[in-house]
Amino acid sequence: MTEHANQNDTRLQELGYRQQLRRGLGIWSTFSVGVTTVAPVVGLYAIFSLGSALSGPVWLWMLLASLVAQLLVAVVYAELASEFPVAGGPYQWVRRLVGPRSGWFTGIVYISAVTAALTTVAYLAAPWVGLLFTGSEPHGLTRCLISAGLLALALAINASGVKIMGAVVIAGLGAEIVGSIVVGLALLLFFRVHDFSVLFETLGAPASSGSSTGSALLATLAVCGWAFVGFDSSASVAEETKGASTNVPRAIVRATAVVGGAVVLVAIAVMLATQNLTAVAHGEVPDPVTPTVIGSFGSWSEKPFLAVIVVTFVACLVSMQAYLGRITFGLARDGMLPASRKLASVTGRGQVPLVAMAATSIAAAAGLLLGLNEGAIGTMITFGTGGLYITFLLVVAAALFARLSGRWQPEGALQLGAKGLVINVLAFCWLAFETVNIAWPRTILAPPGAPAWQVWAVVWVFAAITCVAGLYLALARPLDNARSGKAL
Repeated sequence: MTEHANQNDTRLQELGYRQQLRRGLGIWSTFSVGVTTVAPVVGLYAIFSLGSALSGPVWLWMLLASLVAQLLVAVVYAELASEFPVAGGPYQWVRRLVGPRSGWFTGIVYISAVTAALTTVAYLAAPWVGLLFTGSEPHGLTRCLISAGLLALALAINASGVKIMGAVVIAGLGAEIVGSIVVGLALLLFFRVHDFSVLFETLGAPASSGSSTGSALLATLAVCGWAFVGFDSSASVAEETKGASTNVPRAIVRATAVVGGAVVLVAIAVMLATQNLTAVAHGEVPDPVTPTVIGSFGSWSEKPFLAVIVVTFVACLVSMQAYLGRITFGLARDGMLPASRKLASVTGRGQVPLVAMAATSIAAAAGLLLGLNEGAIGTMITFGTGGLYITFLLVVAAALFARLSGRWQPEGALQLGAKGLVINVLAFCWLAFETVNIAWPRTILAPPGAPAWQVWAVVWVFAAITCVAGLYLALARPLDNARSGKAL
């Protein structure tokens, strides 16, 4: 065994576990998992039209603000991942920093949030698949069936083991580079039709959506949160990463920075290359990205461009499904879930938690029924984003509590010292604000004429999850007989 392998196994044993998953990912693969899950193409192309319709070109400043704040969160996650390089990420961290009940609840919220995000990504991918293979967007039941088929394809790839999964996400990384950085630079350098000053204008977008400028900017900031989630996926494959204590933290921060830079670059480039910005700002163009790219490069670029986007979506689904499976595996291994024995099983030569991935993918497929109402896309994005930000808040709050109470003094490969506390406080303030902002009931992010339950979706769904989790905790008492790794 190499020195890294010995260190990996020793640290895992110190945390109370034996090696079950296959350690086959290097820094590049783990970084790629983070990049393809955060996914600049997936994140940006999903929210570009919505952000533009809410605030006009000025929405890009909300995007930049969200990126800077999320980098603070990524740094907190990186320091935690360095000390606790174990599958389950937030569940494991909060359990050790605060206690088993808090850790268990964080894990339940985390699974629910990533499942909702997996549903959203699959649903967002279907139109691009339809355009690539049929030349038209699918609607209604057809769109939901294509989305479910993409989930099945991702499961087949993940069932093959981490090496094949790693190859797919690296291919996705290449597609991300082409679809974001290459396209963005080309649009900015050769096809710009507007001056940079337009980025400070709203072009009447708030009034068009019936909002004040302030309300529109807050709603835009809530939507922008979607573009910078998923960096935590690198932490969830820690038990499959070589040199996890150093490589996982690097992957978390680098993935966030690289994706963030690419998202902002492409957003600016597409905005400045779009011919009729006023129509986009008034919500009259459902997809301003594709016409801008194809109109700039020429009709020959349509199929290659669509193919690149489909590859990025598939890679994102593979990465997200893989890390959702590891989150579920992490809780089930400790006996924290119903049917824990099956969910914690490792399958085949690839040594992957196939049952956990399959179960959560079925749940994600069931969520596609919401997509039968195509006007629900704003609700789906807000719901998926809201759950992930609640998880971020729980983790960062636990880290801050442990620092201030003296329960945790970072001893991993990454130690930020006094700067760590300052970053932790700033990240907590940002997440407390943004979580409320995302959950705030807004009719402008719901379908026209949407009922109150849909407008309040984030609030009532996670309130329901809290109630159900509380009942399960009281009646099933999973903590009584749970197998636990060692705490601090």
